[in-house]
Amino acid sequence: MQRVTIVGSGFAALTAIKTLRSQDSSIEITVVSPKAEFHYLPGSIWIPSKIREPEDLIIPLQSFYTRMNVRHIAGEATGLSDDGRTLKTTEGDIENDGLIIASGGRFIKKLPGIEHAITPCEGIAATMQIRERLASLESGTIAIGFAGNPKEPSAMRGGPMFEFLFGIDRQLRLEKRRDKFKLIFFTPAENPGQRLGPKAVKGLVREMEKRDIETHLGYKMVAFSPTQVTTEGGAFSADLILFMPGMTGNQWFDQTNLKRSPGGLIKADTLCRVEAMEKVYVAGDSGSFPGPEWLPKQAHMADLQAIAAAKNLLIEFKGGAPTETFKVELVCIVDSQTSGMLVARTMKQNIVLPSMVIFHWLKRLFEWWYLRRYR
Repeated sequence: MQRVTIVGSGFAALTAIKTLRSQDSSIEITVVSPKAEFHYLPGSIWIPSKIREPEDLIIPLQSFYTRMNVRHIAGEATGLSDDGRTLKTTEGDIENDGLIIASGGRFIKKLPGIEHAITPCEGIAATMQIRERLASLESGTIAIGFAGNPKEPSAMRGGPMFEFLFGIDRQLRLEKRRDKFKLIFFTPAENPGQRLGPKAVKGLVREMEKRDIETHLGYKMVAFSPTQVTTEGGAFSADLILFMPGMTGNQWFDQTNLKRSPGGLIKADTLCRVEAMEKVYVAGDSGSFPGPEWLPKQAHMADLQAIAAAKNLLIEFKGGAPTETFKVELVCIVDSQTSGMLVARTMKQNIVLPSMVIFHWLKRLFEWWYLRRYR
């Protein structure tokens, strides 16, 4: 019986489980993650407005693991040995015949004073903090921005910040207190949203102008304080700061011989194989993959990579040569609570459809469809 160990319990990890089990009922699958839970972070944009509550987005996985005949170990990866055949964890060593690393990424928290900014994609607790802070503010300035990893262009997550920006604007308008607040969007990029494509950049800028959102663009970040954002282009006051820094690899990667990219992620090929290791694969935010500069770090891409990784590992178990690659595409709805803008980008085309109510409801419908398989 072949033994597969999967690190993580996010999008890539769960998709790898489903793919493996759909093609082979006999393999032994072990998952290592702190909790048997799936946190659906795309829905966290609706927590500040109370469209969603934490319990809507934190999905217990015990029943899913039982259906998939998966053993879950509540622990954390700490290293690798035996060329990847042994995963070291806080709960002891776990031997495998194949390994899929899907433990996500880590935000770079090096800017002075960054503890004064809330990083939304750190989890449900962070978005609950945003809700509480918004409720406590009677007026003031809200600053929302993001940056990247200068050594890893793909290691950024800017899309959700546009959603928090437009969502908070809409929320304040619905509460009839938008006139008491100034909203400022900031990023070191001169043209925000370039990863979504040129058409999207124009659409996002137009949307900010329409909503009376100020911008501070093109200046490198310097520091934060409890009441201020400082960049090389100057400083501005802020009563609430939301900031998404660039991403790098997990700390436990440092205790391994995994090949790393300049930005600290695990180097992989187009088949999701980790360089210089046999039967070791990576999917999602943990990996650095060949592709265009706009190669997205998003749930959809993690799913596609996980499918390729799982299928290739099964091919190797049968003595074959891996052939499965993943499609490079970006598909998202930039939501603003009551409407949304559809953006799709592939190697051949870039489609942007203007903000419409139906796209908001499609995003909510997709959430229901996606989560029902794990409930």
